[in-house]
Amino acid sequence: MEAETLALAQEMDFSLWALFARATPIVKLVMGMLVFSSFWAWAIIIQKTISYRAARSEAAAFDRAFWSGDPLDALFEETGPSPDGRSERIFAAGMVEWRRSHRNDGGLIAGAQARIDRSMDVAIAKEAEDLQKGLPVLATVGSTAPFVGLFGTVWGIMHAFIGIAEQQNTNLAVVAPGIAEALLATGLGLLAAIPAVIFYNKLSADSDRILAGYEAFADEFATILSRQLDS
Repeated sequence: MEAETLALAQEMDFSLWALFARATPIVKLVMGMLVFSSFWAWAIIIQKTISYRAARSEAAAFDRAFWSGDPLDALFEETGPSPDGRSERIFAAGMVEWRRSHRNDGGLIAGAQARIDRSMDVAIAKEAEDLQKGLPVLATVGSTAPFVGLFGTVWGIMHAFIGIAEQQNTNLAVVAPGIAEALLATGLGLLAAIPAVIFYNKLSADSDRILAGYEAFADEFATILSRQLDS
């Protein structure tokens, strides 16, 4: 009997696909959700990594142009009121409000400085929303995937023990396949959660640094304009 059970265990396929194929429908659904969540998380990670790298490069290039000594009006004519770069959009928001604050006779409308500051703050808020879009998904995957995988494991183990009771056979060769299928759900949950948590923390820190640079630029730009307002 033991020899027959051992031979059966040796013939059984324990590949990942075979474990998935033998799992119950509920466990299959859990595994499918975790695999989808993992691909979704990696898509966000790759997209954000590329986007943040481009944002840093654009900010560095614009910073060099801004502090090159050329007149701000000339720089604004070059970028236009609706530029593509993030730093350029913040600069354009301030310049558009600066120009709108001038009356036809050349004088300034009262409260120009406050309006310029608010315009740039709104522009920074829009950039922050775009930069951080998708990060909540990483946080959700990182915090929930282990528990979703654990649910699949509990369900699979429960089903395995039900099968043991029905067959009245507690041999390890009979128990092992069901346990392995159930534990695969936990593995997939961790596989989805660990990169999501790591990159959520990294990308959040990167986003905060980029936004801090935008806020510093807005403060410097507002200081330059305030000198012209007071002159």
